[in-house]
Amino acid sequence: MSQMPEKIRHLLSAGAWPECKPGRFAARIVDLHREADALDRLQKTRFNAAGHDFRALGLLGLADDHGVRLNGGRPGAAEGPDAFRAALAGYGAADSVALGGFAIPVIDLGNIVPGDSLAETHAHVTETVSAMLDAGLMPVGIGGGHDMTFPEVRAVIDLLIRPKDLRLDGVYFDAHLDVREDEGSGMPFRRLIEHGGIGTLQLFGFDPLSNTPAHLEWFRAHGGELADWPPTQWPPSDARFVSICLDVIDMAQAPGVSAPHPAGWPAQKVADYAEAAGRMPSVCCFDIMELSPPFDENGRTARLAAHLFLRFLAGLNRRPSS
Repeated sequence: MSQMPEKIRHLLSAGAWPECKPGRFAARIVDLHREADALDRLQKTRFNAAGHDFRALGLLGLADDHGVRLNGGRPGAAEGPDAFRAALAGYGAADSVALGGFAIPVIDLGNIVPGDSLAETHAHVTETVSAMLDAGLMPVGIGGGHDMTFPEVRAVIDLLIRPKDLRLDGVYFDAHLDVREDEGSGMPFRRLIEHGGIGTLQLFGFDPLSNTPAHLEWFRAHGGELADWPPTQWPPSDARFVSICLDVIDMAQAPGVSAPHPAGWPAQKVADYAEAAGRMPSVCCFDIMELSPPFDENGRTARLAAHLFLRFLAGLNRRPSS
């Protein structure tokens, strides 16, 4: 276990944590760059997800927006993970009603170091998430272009899903299908289907004005579904990942995103699904994507991303024991 930091040290840089306000949940998060022996101090299994035993959550900054630039989006999401940390440092009580008794350690591994190409950056993510899984850390990604979900989930498929002869179902919240052929932030779910190991893909928040008929046809032809079930009624699944692109939320509440949505979902609705995802024993990978600080008036979107993360933890706090 102690070899993990050395194995992936060259792929990570330290996240920027401001001083946490007293009594905030962020004060409980362990920065692996400051406490290199944190993994050695982890105790026995704390929770089960998708039939796999985990000892902690691993927070990973997917700090790259090259894919956003390739798709002609607004650059800035590479700064998203540190903006998230800054917001979390000032929001969310450590002893809140929702997180009372929460005993799962949260380890911050820092930010991915981008490569010289999108493919190289994706390889860095997959290698890092694979090491996290080997160490018993369930991955929670903060991005960053939504393309980074592809290498994150690819590692989960290769390390946890294929060895058990399972398939990984996906639930994602996004105004866009993200099944483009071209390299960029709009292709992660197409690449996951092409990689193999995916069961169903269910999309919430689809905007028919922002997607082409050809992409919708491809999505449906490959098992994709436009979902509408409530947060209290998740379909059965052995293993599942959940991805929230912040552009699914109305730009009045989430202005700091790569592609703002003028008529998106209310934040509270997305937060209800985030908490429900935490409750689901099948969920073994979670991310919040496309936080773009240069466009985030008064840090509103970063604070919302922190809220979604804490709501996920609140659900995890009530996840049934294995």
